[in-house]
Amino acid sequence: MTTENTEPLATIRADLTARLSQPSCYDIAIVGGGATGLGVALDAATRGLRVVLVESHDFAKGTSSRSTKLVHGGVRYLAQGNIALVREALHERTLLLNNAPYLAQPLPFVMPTYRWWEAGFYGVGLKIYDVLAGRAGLGKTELLGRKETLAYLPTLRAQGLQGGVKYWDGQFNDARLAIVLARTAASHGALLVNYCRAAGLTYDNGKVSGLLCEDQLTGKSYQLQSRCVVNATGVWVDELRQKDGLAVQGEHSQVAQPMVAPSQGVHMVVDRDFLAADVAMMVPKTADGRVLFAVPWLGKVILGTTDTPRHDLAREPMAFEEEIEFILSESAKYLRRAPTRADVKSIWVGLRPLVKPPQDEGNNTKGLSREHTILVSRSGMVTVTGGKWTTYRAMAEDVIGQCVEHHLITPTQAGVTKNLHLLGSSPVSASGTARPLSESPGWHSYGSEQTFVQALPGAAEALCPGLTTAMVRFAARHEYALTVEDVLARRSRLLFLDARLAIELAPRVGAILLEETQKDPKIQEFKLLAANYLL
Repeated sequence: MTTENTEPLATIRADLTARLSQPSCYDIAIVGGGATGLGVALDAATRGLRVVLVESHDFAKGTSSRSTKLVHGGVRYLAQGNIALVREALHERTLLLNNAPYLAQPLPFVMPTYRWWEAGFYGVGLKIYDVLAGRAGLGKTELLGRKETLAYLPTLRAQGLQGGVKYWDGQFNDARLAIVLARTAASHGALLVNYCRAAGLTYDNGKVSGLLCEDQLTGKSYQLQSRCVVNATGVWVDELRQKDGLAVQGEHSQVAQPMVAPSQGVHMVVDRDFLAADVAMMVPKTADGRVLFAVPWLGKVILGTTDTPRHDLAREPMAFEEEIEFILSESAKYLRRAPTRADVKSIWVGLRPLVKPPQDEGNNTKGLSREHTILVSRSGMVTVTGGKWTTYRAMAEDVIGQCVEHHLITPTQAGVTKNLHLLGSSPVSASGTARPLSESPGWHSYGSEQTFVQALPGAAEALCPGLTTAMVRFAARHEYALTVEDVLARRSRLLFLDARLAIELAPRVGAILLEETQKDPKIQEFKLLAANYLL
């Protein structure tokens, strides 16, 4: 089933919760609506399985909307010798770029060099990167002279510049990709419900048999029966694992040991003229050893990121003062015009679910695994965490494979997601080509579905550049949006691009949502939230 050439499926809240109320035995119930959970839902649905997914907040509310927006093999993982991870990520990079070309595209990167040996040293490593990519490569690595480097990066600090290395990776719109994954899974029959919390698990003879859920908007409870339960809640997987352990072993037994050590990544957004380029800048080794990126994205520039251990699991983590100073000071070493705190349009923080080895205290997040891990508990609950956006599809495929291996599900079809075009991907746009993601957002953010959006009331009514009344209506009718935050943070990306402007627009967006959904759009809550995105 597909809706590519027909009217998009509606996501009316009452219809979704009515389906939750219907007696049904699902093949697989997924907890968590981030990249991994949505990937599992799509993989399972396209195999003919009956699928339900619940998310306690909005889809991609957590880590999955707060990435560096890169689809990449991981240059620094190559330096660590993790060839298998890099090879897999490079393969998955190409699949993602092919399956959602209006949301994920190639992007050239330039690595400036200020020491005589850097170009040769890093150039050899990036040539190996090309070899590992093989036919999946996006372009050849090139050594650049000083003049060529400045032509690509005109705002680069010229003093001491020796040259540079140009290589290719990709970038994407993470939150919009998550919404498209949800909608594509729904078009194949999956039931996905945001703002529905998995309050507990149900058991039959010691084996997980379903979920107890609660609608976060109404407080209504639901019991879902399922042959298989997948815990895909990212940095929060240990909460459900511990509930499972207590239920199976008894309240006096030792609960499951935490498997996640969160790492905090901070990103800042500044105006485009700080980079003034359609290529990204990458510094391979900063003062703390981490890579620094300056990435053109949706008309702005993203600076980041940090890698700081964090011992709490805040839904809205805040940047530490030293992280703010680190990004600003490191950027000043390479950009001719150094950004200041006053130049920051938005700052956001994401928690990475890094997998801890046994007995690890989690204090050195650079040394923890970036690969994903899948565990099957005594009760049969499947937990998946770790990994990164680029490999979401492979992670989902591995999860389904583990479910089959443990005789939890029996798919009726083979997996098809390697070559499955996501909604909006064919044709890419009305003109047949995708506009670069470095440009300001607009109709091209919807791919071939832009015709449906433009047909809605308010298509010519711009709320701000790149956002119209029709887009808000489309978000409410077809993209699961219920609140101002849903629209301004994830259906559009305005909160991540310009927090002050997002606060100004909140009342107008809220009025449209109220008209569409007849539910409180939570305007004041959004304003309080958005204030945290300001410096």
